[in-house]
Amino acid sequence: MLLLSSFLSGLVFGLGLILSGMADPAKVLGFLDLAGAWDPSLALVMGGALAVGLVAFTVAKRMKTSLLGEPMRLPRATRLDARLVGGSLLFGVGWGVAGFCPGPALVALGMGEVKAALFVAAMLAGMGLFELLERRRAARRLGAA
Repeated sequence: MLLLSSFLSGLVFGLGLILSGMADPAKVLGFLDLAGAWDPSLALVMGGALAVGLVAFTVAKRMKTSLLGEPMRLPRATRLDARLVGGSLLFGVGWGVAGFCPGPALVALGMGEVKAALFVAAMLAGMGLFELLERRRAARRLGAA
């Protein structure tokens, strides 16, 4: 049941990205172009997503297990630090340059979009580099202790 619900959730999410235009980098870049020909339509999509997320997280905070019986694992971090801010800035710059963020890029890749393939390759390389740097950082911490 967990596998089926995961598949259906991903399918609904992917279809939502396609229907909303989030998988189209031209539409996303039009939304981000505040000084040019701004396309505000994605603001409604994001507002709707925030509203659904707010309700979902409010309900989830009160639950110990999911509807499928799995333990709830919600984020607990509340501190803003330089790494979070830096990562957010890097994410935003990448989104603004490419017109993709990870979810829509995977959907566009599935639709055969060549630009998405380049973005996903760069994203995977960045994830690999991050993992390598994190392992080195952890090793240094262990060595210093």
